[in-house]
Amino acid sequence: MSAAGRTDGETLLQVRDLSVAFRAGKAETLAVDRVSFDIRRGETVGLVGESGSGKSVTALSVMQLLPYPAASHPSGTIRFRGEELMGADAGTMRAVRGNDITMIFQEPMTSLNPLHTVERQVGEVLKLHRGMGEKQARARVVELLNQVGIQEPERRLGSYPHQLSGGQRQRVMIAMALANEPDLLIADEPTTALDVTVQAQILKLLKELQLELGMAMLLITHDLGIVRKVADRVCVMTDGRIVEQGETARIFDAPQHSYTRHLLAAEPKGKPPKADPSAPVVMTARDLKVWFPVKRGLMRRTVDHIKAVDGIDITVRAGQTLGVVGESGSGKTTLGLAMLRLLSSSGRIAYLGKPIEGYGFKEMRPLRKDLQIVFQDPYGSLSPRLSIEQIVGEGLLVQGGRLSADERRTRVARALDEVGIDPATMDRYPHEFSGGQRQRIAIARTMVLEPKFVMLDEPTSALDMSVQAQIVDLLRELQRRHALAYLFISHDLKVVRALSNEVIVLRNGRMVEQGPAADVFAAPRSDYTKALIAAAFDIEAAPDGVVST
Repeated sequence: MSAAGRTDGETLLQVRDLSVAFRAGKAETLAVDRVSFDIRRGETVGLVGESGSGKSVTALSVMQLLPYPAASHPSGTIRFRGEELMGADAGTMRAVRGNDITMIFQEPMTSLNPLHTVERQVGEVLKLHRGMGEKQARARVVELLNQVGIQEPERRLGSYPHQLSGGQRQRVMIAMALANEPDLLIADEPTTALDVTVQAQILKLLKELQLELGMAMLLITHDLGIVRKVADRVCVMTDGRIVEQGETARIFDAPQHSYTRHLLAAEPKGKPPKADPSAPVVMTARDLKVWFPVKRGLMRRTVDHIKAVDGIDITVRAGQTLGVVGESGSGKTTLGLAMLRLLSSSGRIAYLGKPIEGYGFKEMRPLRKDLQIVFQDPYGSLSPRLSIEQIVGEGLLVQGGRLSADERRTRVARALDEVGIDPATMDRYPHEFSGGQRQRIAIARTMVLEPKFVMLDEPTSALDMSVQAQIVDLLRELQRRHALAYLFISHDLKVVRALSNEVIVLRNGRMVEQGPAADVFAAPRSDYTKALIAAAFDIEAAPDGVVST
């Protein structure tokens, strides 16, 4: 038995010399260049590479879902069970899609219709492809939701996507994909946006369902750790080409291509700058609470509270990084926003020893340049209508006093240079930069104001592994140079370990563990922390709680 299932079956999917070109006006760009691979019945093939390598375009070609005529296939064949899919008519592809080949997309929040209930979206697949009636479809939807691990599935039938957690939404997507028991499942980054424990649950679920149904799986990801756990064979892509493929163990133990070795070495490494215990205290919170009222009835009376943050005490010194970890909904981001006085809260908050919990908009405005934030999504946090100079320099217009246009441009150039972006590109727009470059620009927007405290809200989660490592190195260097105090929020414990001096672990708004990062990772005390570390590093906690990472 292999990592995922049987690998001695017939060849189910055969891709030969596949090329994909995209046309913009008269220009044509080759996104996939003569790619060839096979998938046998019951096996898992991992298709790995960084953003822009051609992974998802290859998968969409198998499903024949590329936007024609903007996309074309200069060469190649795609045979499924011996039948040619390239150029197949719409009727043939309708029969294949949803029945024989299905796909789980990367972001379930945008893949699920926000206006339709879970029952309607999963049931639609059954009605279209199986011709089921309302009652029969409903019973099958409940069965599917139960199969993918949704608790109390009958109660979730009427739920909308926004009422579900990230893990629950991904499970609904899996239920839709498996509704008709396909022969081939294409999973495009199915765990990228999920917490480490939910990632482990989803991967375990996919492996169990694969064995149960005997299906093949094409797993697309940039996370080699995931591939190592579940794939039988690996295809490594870069610049539209497969540069190496083979058995998973061989690829990991003896990679032949330089790009494969680059990916394997890309995990964030190193240690944070050593914190000075006598350094000035920049931010403190004591008994910090953020409670959201639950109102019901005609008079909308408060009947309860959602305790998003419930009695947290923290201290962050100059030159120190406090890592905040926990699953989605644990209160990590809410804590950071409350510290910055961007959410109403109770308790004491002090900046440089001065209480600011009672400050309103006017009192906080002069402090905003000192208290900054870097957001999670480098694609959504930069305005597509502003140039890089305008984005980075916007804070200077508000906080920079009477700087002239030339002085602002000089400050912007200096900030861009410091984060590794060529100042000569400042007149370009965000869409002209990669994800890693956009995150560097977002960091420059923060650094141009010379802050003292920075909240980093999942700043690496949307990036490739090698780019993550670059951003971590950049953040460490900026901290050394400017003695910055960081509040680093993340569910990626490998990144937290590489950047944080101290760590707090949140669960349901409460702190379950706190201490030096080295101690928390080596010997976690709470069962919850042990579970997070075991899921992140694919290890088992010893009976005495000591963990080897």
